[in-house]
Amino acid sequence: MPESEANPTKAVRDPESYREALDGWMKRQRPEADDLRVHDVDMPRATGFSNETVFFRASWREGGAEATERFVARIEPEGGALFPQQTPACRHSVEVQHRVMKDVEATGAAPIAPSLAFEADTSVLGRPFFVMEFVEGVIPADVPRYSTDGFLKEEATPAERARMLRDGIETMAAIHRLDWRATGLDWLDPSGMGAPGLGLQLDLYEETAARQLAGRDHPVLKECLAWLRANADDLPVGLSWGDARLGNMIWRDYRCVAVVDWEAASLVPPQADIGWWVMFDRQSFDDMGAPRLEGFPTREEMVGIWEEASGLSAGNIDYWEIYALMRFNVIMIGLGDRMVRAGIVPEANNLAVDNGTTDAIARRLAAVR
Repeated sequence: MPESEANPTKAVRDPESYREALDGWMKRQRPEADDLRVHDVDMPRATGFSNETVFFRASWREGGAEATERFVARIEPEGGALFPQQTPACRHSVEVQHRVMKDVEATGAAPIAPSLAFEADTSVLGRPFFVMEFVEGVIPADVPRYSTDGFLKEEATPAERARMLRDGIETMAAIHRLDWRATGLDWLDPSGMGAPGLGLQLDLYEETAARQLAGRDHPVLKECLAWLRANADDLPVGLSWGDARLGNMIWRDYRCVAVVDWEAASLVPPQADIGWWVMFDRQSFDDMGAPRLEGFPTREEMVGIWEEASGLSAGNIDYWEIYALMRFNVIMIGLGDRMVRAGIVPEANNLAVDNGTTDAIARRLAAVR
C-alpha cells in the first residue's frame, strides 16, 4: 500500500547487523556455494508500517566460476500486517507474499520475482522475512506521486504511457484468468470449505474495523459497509492481487517485468482488483488536482482493456471502486493509530477516522445515489 514518509526503528540496528545476519542465512540456503559472502547492503528509508525492504548482493564460487547476484529481503512490519488475516496460514504478511508469488510463478501467468525461502525464525532479523531475486527496472513513486513528478510525467511519451497502462492492466487480467483451486490457493480460503466469496471479505473487513476502532464512531465507513452489503453481486471468485496499481509493478521499457506486493491477496471476485486500480488512479489525478497525463487511458478505457483481457465483465465498476475505498479506509484505521503511536501525528487529529479516504467514500456514495 502507499507508503508514509515516516522512519521508525528498523528490525536490526545497522547495515552491518543486516549483513552478518543475511550472510549466515544465505550460506545455509546455498550450502553448495563456496566462499559465499553478503555485501553491499542497502536499506532504503523505511516506514515500519508496511514491509521493510533491504537490498543486498551475494557473491560465491560454484563449479570453479565466480558469481554475484542481487537480492531483496522483505521483512514483516513491526506492528504486523495491516490487511485482515485471511486464514491462520496468513499470520505473517511476508509469508502470504512468498506463498502467493510461488503459486503464481508456477503458473507462468504473470512475471514474478523468483524467491528463495520464507524465514519464520525471528532470531535472524528480528522479524519474519523472505528473500527474492532482484528484478532490474523502475517503479512509479507514491511520494511524490507519479502523476505530479518523476519519469512518467517528465520523460515518458504519450505512446509509452499508453503502452505501460495497457501492459499493466493486461498483466493483472492474466492473474484473474487463473483457477484458484488449480493454482493451489486453498490455504487462502477464509471459509475453510472451498467456498470463499465477497460476503466473507465484507465480514473480515467489518470485524477488523470494529476491533481497531475499539468503540470509536466511524459513520461513513458504517454507511459504506451497509451499502456494499445491500448492493452486493454474487460473482465468481478468483485470485485478487489486492493492491493492484502501477507502483506495485516493476517496469522496463514501459512493460511490466514483475508484479510485487502481494500481502493483500484474497479469494474474491477479481473485479475487486480493477476497482482498486481505478480507485488509485482517481486518487492520483482527480483527488490531487493533477492534470491527466497525455496517453493515460480514461477510467472507461481502462475498464474496457481489463474486460477484453480477462474475459470478464467489470459489472458495476462503481461498486468495486467503493469496495476498494472501504478496504483502504479500514487499513487507514490501523495505519492512523500506528502513526499516532509513533508520534508522527497528534492523537487529536483522529487520523484513523478523519482522512482523505473517508472523504473519498462520502463523495463516491453521494455520486451513486
